[in-house]
Amino acid sequence: MQTAVVRTTWIAGAFECFTYSKTALLHHKTYEIGPTADWVVFVHGAGGSSAIWFKQVRDFRKKFNVLLFDLRGHGESSRMPVSQLRYTFDDVSRDIIEVLDHVGVRRAHFVGISLGSLIIRSIADIDPDRVGTVVLGGAITRLNVRSRVLVAIGNMFKHVVPYIWLYRFFAWIIMPRKRHKESRALFTREARKLCQKEFLRWFRLTSRVVPLLRSYAERELEAPTLYLMGQEDYMFLPAVQRLIETHKRSILKIIEGAGHVCNVEEPRLFNRHAIAFMLANRLGPPSGASFVAG
Repeated sequence: MQTAVVRTTWIAGAFECFTYSKTALLHHKTYEIGPTADWVVFVHGAGGSSAIWFKQVRDFRKKFNVLLFDLRGHGESSRMPVSQLRYTFDDVSRDIIEVLDHVGVRRAHFVGISLGSLIIRSIADIDPDRVGTVVLGGAITRLNVRSRVLVAIGNMFKHVVPYIWLYRFFAWIIMPRKRHKESRALFTREARKLCQKEFLRWFRLTSRVVPLLRSYAERELEAPTLYLMGQEDYMFLPAVQRLIETHKRSILKIIEGAGHVCNVEEPRLFNRHAIAFMLANRLGPPSGASFVAG
């Protein structure tokens, strides 16, 4: 029986969250079961951290090598200088690619939640051979009226009120039900590790979201894609339902009793669907992935 090996890497540096250096890597952790096992790379959303995957790690590490990391300014990466001052989806994606190169991951299954879905799409644009399959939970594929209003409110008050107040408000609007309480609490706790300046840098990315989403809607990923959406993800589920009508390499599984952060609220179903999808689409050489619905 294979035994998982845990390796943690943290290149230390200055602790000011507003000072960055291209010499540092994101804080990351790997669970490895062997050189022939497929890799799974988890990408969290804005304001979160790799801690949001705590209900996935145990199941996934039984069958795959697993890579977790904290995005720049998030989680443990908030204690170290990461990458450069510019904040674009391309910059954030290249942070991740640097970690993949460092660990030696040439091709992987990618799992994202919320804004992490856009980062994975960006990675696929930069380095398509790197992305074998994609699983997107709480995927953002279009901004509806409510989400646009949230962005407008954020822009109006981002320099006036503490960012954590805004974040709590956003979390409550996106995840309003009683059974979403754990997800709201988790994201709020992880968001506290950000600083005000870091929050503002990430919030500025919202100005680039609309044209990016339009482009992604027009161009389907080459990699087989599974959308895992909570039945109660009322802000983003309808857009995904429309999207898969034209994206033929994509399928949708709706998870009952879950909201936006479905991997936390219904981890058993999330893990089962995602793992089955990956096992049905084992990774070969970069040029040849086949698609089997999960």
